[in-house]
Amino acid sequence: MELRHLRYFVVLAEELHFTRAAERLNISPPTLTVQIQEIERTLSAQLLNRTKRSVTLTSAGEVFLSEARRVLKQFATAENAGRRAGRGELGRIEIGYVASAAYTGILQDQMNQFTQSYPDVLLKVREFPMDKLPQLVADGDVDIGFVRLPMAMPQLLSHHVLIRDHFCLALSVIPGVEEKSEGPVTPHEIANASFILPEQAFGTFQVASRGGFTPRIVSTPGSLLAVLTQVSIGNGISVIPSALRSVVNLPGVVFRDIAGEPIVSEIAAIFRSDEVAPAVRHLISQIQTTIA
Repeated sequence: MELRHLRYFVVLAEELHFTRAAERLNISPPTLTVQIQEIERTLSAQLLNRTKRSVTLTSAGEVFLSEARRVLKQFATAENAGRRAGRGELGRIEIGYVASAAYTGILQDQMNQFTQSYPDVLLKVREFPMDKLPQLVADGDVDIGFVRLPMAMPQLLSHHVLIRDHFCLALSVIPGVEEKSEGPVTPHEIANASFILPEQAFGTFQVASRGGFTPRIVSTPGSLLAVLTQVSIGNGISVIPSALRSVVNLPGVVFRDIAGEPIVSEIAAIFRSDEVAPAVRHLISQIQTTIA
């Protein structure tokens, strides 16, 4: 039995007249009669009482009508969902991010903007370790990642810069620094400091290179909040994204600029260059229109 059989029966049940039903279906009355007989033969049940003057539903016909309508409705829903998914209006997107992307607000901005345009696309958002996120995107486990550059990436990935940031110092009380005001700190002043290393080590080693020293790393706790906690209890200092200055306020932690040319770091979205999923492509297009 095919969907057309269900449609034929439902229309006939609504009209209770073979000629009128056939006209609605744009087929001939004899063809409709044959189709209904095929249904009854398949079900081994009489669905209609027929006389020369009237057509009525049997009790089996009433039950079959209810189920036929339900199936047709489900099919219409599935058909519509398939079309919408093909247009990228439905679906699910796996989003990965590093904490500093959330601290800047760019992650929230992109998600809110996309949800307004595509409210029926589910966005599943999770934080991942920075060093693992590019490969997760390349492998298809994550669709789009929000990361902090520079970082190594598989060749099949593309990226788009969303925010340009720079590094600063997070410190507690350090001899020779606490007497300074809120002015910049030179790399030479922290040459003997203990460093708490965040996930992205680029800023730390750039500062050390400018100061002509090798940083003494005492801890690599992982997340930026864990890094700042280590700083707050006096375990060392850290070179972190400046975006944290306006969103994190921990007792015992102060922020200072680094003297000299800013050490630039960028928040970017990474994605597969050959992406085919319509919903993901819509989000990529939105990201690519964002000016850093």
